[in-house]
Amino acid sequence: MSGDVRPMFDRDGKDSAPQAPAQQDPARGSVEVALHGEVAVLTLRREAKLNALSTHLEAALLDALRSQTVRGSRAVVVTGGSKVFSAGADVGELREMTPEAIAAYYRASGAVYEAIAALPQPTVAAIAGYCLGGGLELALAADLRVADPSAVLGLPEVGIGILPSSGGVTRMVRAVGPARTRDLVLRGRRMAVDEAHQWGLLTEIAPAGEHLETAVKIAAEIAAHPPLAVSITKQVITAATDAPREAALLLEQLAYTALNRTTS
Repeated sequence: MSGDVRPMFDRDGKDSAPQAPAQQDPARGSVEVALHGEVAVLTLRREAKLNALSTHLEAALLDALRSQTVRGSRAVVVTGGSKVFSAGADVGELREMTPEAIAAYYRASGAVYEAIAALPQPTVAAIAGYCLGGGLELALAADLRVADPSAVLGLPEVGIGILPSSGGVTRMVRAVGPARTRDLVLRGRRMAVDEAHQWGLLTEIAPAGEHLETAVKIAAEIAAHPPLAVSITKQVITAATDAPREAALLLEQLAYTALNRTTS
């Protein structure tokens, strides 16, 4: 898919294509799955709770990631819609858990953040409004992040006596370094899009109301490249983040050797 993606959206910037919900529960939320060319778009639908990430919504997102639509796509966009990405985890639900239940949670629906990061396809988070706590952790698990000017980012967990624990601290340190991570996480402060873009957390600030269109367009640009080359390059970039220089260079060379005779 290439060119202008505008026809795929209505005048409010919402997805106008038919969608198949991965799980439906109006009270607890659902995840809608739509395919636009080679790009799968996953939309969190729990607007009454600002897309708070309950175990139910996380499980629905896991189901969506396992769907044939996503598995057959060449790129994935995750969004919360036109007004909010996610205001964070459903903390009240987690507060009731025993230590044993929390450990089980990380192996069950809490594994969704790593599932996003582990997708072989490139992933883009399309952000509007609040992107806080678990919401920002979900966005950080994506490869790229596009935001509406209305977006507000932050990891406020310390203020209520906990910490980001779904990859937020780990990915933030790798993205912006320990000093800026301390500033953001220990103070529990919120960031507007300009600062987030300056720090490198955002790939692009979209025109107002066009964050989803922009994210799909970027995803489609990547999807137009040979998928095996994109997937292997994504994995090399991820591994190079932590690998020693010599190992990272060797990994590049081995990946090139493997790709050199392919056409996909």
